[in-house]
Amino acid sequence: METEGKMIKCKAAVAWEPGKALSIEEVEVSPPKAHEVRIKIAASGVCHSDWAYLYDVAKMKPRPFPLILGHEGAGTVESVGPGVTKVSKGDHVIPLFLPQCGQCERCLSPKTNLCTKNWEQTQQCVLADGTSRITCKNQQVHQFIGISTFSEYTVVPEDNVTKIHPDAPLDKVCLLGCGVSTGYGAAVNTGNVESGSTCAVFGLGAVGLAAVMGCKAAGATRIIAVDINPDKFEIAKTFGATEFVNPKDHNKPIQEVLRELTNGGVDFAIECVGNVDVMRAAVEACSPAGGICVIVGWIEVEELSLSPLDILLGRTLKGTYFGGWKSVEAVPRLVLDYMSGKLLLDEFVTHRLTLDQINQAFDLMIGGKSIRTVIEM
Repeated sequence: METEGKMIKCKAAVAWEPGKALSIEEVEVSPPKAHEVRIKIAASGVCHSDWAYLYDVAKMKPRPFPLILGHEGAGTVESVGPGVTKVSKGDHVIPLFLPQCGQCERCLSPKTNLCTKNWEQTQQCVLADGTSRITCKNQQVHQFIGISTFSEYTVVPEDNVTKIHPDAPLDKVCLLGCGVSTGYGAAVNTGNVESGSTCAVFGLGAVGLAAVMGCKAAGATRIIAVDINPDKFEIAKTFGATEFVNPKDHNKPIQEVLRELTNGGVDFAIECVGNVDVMRAAVEACSPAGGICVIVGWIEVEELSLSPLDILLGRTLKGTYFGGWKSVEAVPRLVLDYMSGKLLLDEFVTHRLTLDQINQAFDLMIGGKSIRTVIEM
């Protein structure tokens, strides 16, 4: 049945309040307004940030509820609103929580990827006009960072979507909407890891494993994977890790262990946990003679404490958002890198579930049993 211009009823996983399991509901998704795109979601990865904004709210700035989470999806354009020129009905696309309008000062700068288009609105989980396009039980349901891929259909701003190769498998390339792009880019873009260098990656979830993959792609000689879950070590080899350190196996701080292993500190440390104690450890694991630490793990309200000597002697501390990629132009290239065999994606997917099983995906993640679960719509 032709749906263009009409309200669509579909299933979505709704978060009614913090700390409570997601509820599968029938929702109504309105047609796109001007410069908006309605997407039929084919698949969505389940990211730790989705769990954190639902269950770990003390460490995050509050988001409004009810809310549909999900920000790592791929699908097909069902219809477009007036004025949309960048994608068309039927295109295969990846929605992007980080826009790229191509016109603002930041888009025109090579120094940053932090486009300002609709930023304030999407951070408050609404679109450009301050409202959502999704309702349930006669009330507005907010769209997580303007995306909401835990819904069979969603509406996003035109600058928050990118067209990809039509033959790319949507249930794989959806991972490029967040985790893999972020970790990989932290190494090859933000950290600018150098050939022959020694690296340490803290945290072996999907983001950390992608950072390991980025270190390997950059030509690092030693890639030390750090995690408290020994089950993660074997899979890390697949992505390029050369050594493994479990902090629980040592009776001294992990930064001391790493400095001893590397004759004074690593050249590059990439923190992918989102814990301020681990962030400090990553900084202090770097060589004081020019070591670079990149913070990737997402946390919003806790404070990071450092000694001045952690920085004064010559270390550099950097942050990264979406791996430094300018989203709309970079993601299609990453899709092609995957299709050509340059980039691994299949190896991240440990579980496939239906939307009805989405709470199980959170359980697998928090229990350390999964790398990435893909929800197939």
